[in-house]
Amino acid sequence: MEVTPQPGNDQATHWNGPAGLAWVETQAVLDALFEPFEALLVEAASAKSGGRVLDVGCGTGSTTLAVARRLGAAGRCVGIDISEPMIAMARARAEREGSPARFICADAQDHAFEAAGFDRIVSRFGVMFFADPVRAFANLRRAASDAAELRCIAWRSPSDNPFMTTAERAAAPLLPNLPARRPNAPGQFAFADRQRVDAILHESGWAGIEIRPIDVDCTMPEAGLVDYLNRLGPVGLMLREVDDATRKQVVETIRAAFAPYVHGSEVRFTAACWMVEARAAMV
Repeated sequence: MEVTPQPGNDQATHWNGPAGLAWVETQAVLDALFEPFEALLVEAASAKSGGRVLDVGCGTGSTTLAVARRLGAAGRCVGIDISEPMIAMARARAEREGSPARFICADAQDHAFEAAGFDRIVSRFGVMFFADPVRAFANLRRAASDAAELRCIAWRSPSDNPFMTTAERAAAPLLPNLPARRPNAPGQFAFADRQRVDAILHESGWAGIEIRPIDVDCTMPEAGLVDYLNRLGPVGLMLREVDDATRKQVVETIRAAFAPYVHGSEVRFTAACWMVEARAAMV
């Protein structure tokens, strides 16, 4: 299934290009890195509270598949993502596993979901990329049954997450065209402002909103750090466009900047996030 980016849809272009391919290429590392967040979402899934679950921004499918395993035959789990390369990998993983999980390649902001088709909506770092978040969460509300539960995890601010901005800060003198992050723009830190997130959810038909900080310890193998830096984030994408000498210099510079996070064979850091919970307002 090919996805044709709509005019002006920067996220479709982004995630169906090098960014999406980078996530596919580093899928195993990222799944291990973010497994603690996946566990927080899976623990809340239960057939007793309704076995129809939608995973928004499901990427390569790790959380969707984990929820499907938790629910078993009593559940129905669907993942949606705008990235065709990532959805292709998610479908292949489901086929290998024999999972009943289903995957949709579409923009959750506008996709025509079955009305009231889900009892729970979850997302692991997948809801910060909408061009119009109020419109997106209103669409998800229409997909939710009355009193359905929403549980999403999103990053707090860049200043709360120095690990996630170390590469950009270190590389900036060597990559003068490195794009600056824009507050509230679609991207990793779009939901940094708790009051803004609360307003988005209220306006789009959600109630009982609770947004609380969580700090989660994450680890990855030190042996995978350079590959991680080479492929992911704004720096990783820009490194695809520079000459070999510049790439070598940048990688050496940013690798040195990550020294405080390296402990023997492991890279360790604390991820500062929001746990966002709400329920579908009754209509």
